[in-house]
Amino acid sequence: MINKLLWILIIAAAAFVGWKLFKKWDEVSLEKAAKGKQAPAQITSGGQLGALTQQLESSLQSAQKAGTVALKNWLKQYGHLVQDPRKGWIELDYAVMLSRDDPREAKRIFAEVKTRTLTNSPIYPRIKQLEKTYE
Repeated sequence: MINKLLWILIIAAAAFVGWKLFKKWDEVSLEKAAKGKQAPAQITSGGQLGALTQQLESSLQSAQKAGTVALKNWLKQYGHLVQDPRKGWIELDYAVMLSRDDPREAKRIFAEVKTRTLTNSPIYPRIKQLEKTYE
């Protein structure tokens, strides 16, 4: 009799633990799915994509204020030091600035940035936003 009662207790405990594990697994999978569906944070400036050195940051800001020629020269001189996605953001800024004076070159630059940018990149929403203008 005690032997049968012990087995019933072991089976009940195993069923209870299994049920608790299933509930926890379900919670975790729902949280993971909810995180996957959340929209990525909206990037509003290139500074949010990664910091440059103080010298590069100040020279970039000066070049952006000076206009398209200065920004083009900055990209030629320092572009190799900047990694994507920040470099892509700067090049998109340059394309937007350039679109008034040289729309063909702006489209070329946009296409270049678009081809090397993955859909999960933080600058992809900006590319989708500008896509109608440059294609």
